Amino acid sequence: MGHAGSNRALLVWVFLFLYPFNAFADSPTDQIKSTVDQVIQILTNPQLQGEGRKQERRKKLREAIFVRFDFQEMAQRSLGAHWQRRTPEEQAEFIRVFGDLLEQTYVDKIESYNNEKFIYTNERIDGRYAEVGSKMRNAKGEEFSINYKLHQVGEDWKVYDLVVENVSLVNNYRSQFNRILTNSTYDELISKIKAKLFDKRDPIK
Repeated sequence: MGHAGSNRALLVWVFLFLYPFNAFADSPTDQIKSTVDQVIQILTNPQLQGEGRKQERRKKLREAIFVRFDFQEMAQRSLGAHWQRRTPEEQAEFIRVFGDLLEQTYVDKIESYNNEKFIYTNERIDGRYAEVGSKMRNAKGEEFSINYKLHQVGEDWKVYDLVVENVSLVNNYRSQFNRILTNSTYDELISKIKAKLFDKRDPIK
């Protein structure tokens, strides 16, 4: 192979090794995968196992999740048309309470992790919005779809909805909250959510 051929071969190798990382390192799929990998690493860390390490484990899980989830956007979408009727103080309170509820629900579920496999199936980007499709496969070979809906915030892609087996988390909460607000006050909704945080056995009613 001549000098020109060697240069071309070197160029191909550089392209193959560097291009995927430079071009796609900040893609929605890569950012989701990075967060999921961090969560799995925390859940499988022998030093964080057991009830005695629960607080430390959950603190690390919260830190990993908070980076990727836009709780403010999710709270606003979950409250729907009722959001604009709230004062800035009430909106701030709702974001905090809703974030606690979402965190508790999500952390409770992911702590039951049992070596499931996560497969990323597709990615669609439309301007500042994106959707990442994935599947979770358990030990029995059963698969469950998990689609992440994201929007771009600065250099990051943040999750504003999670669709599990075609059920939107945001839509599900919005239906529950709207049903409560049809017959109750906003203060009663907040009280119900706070009660749910102390009693995880029942759904919000």
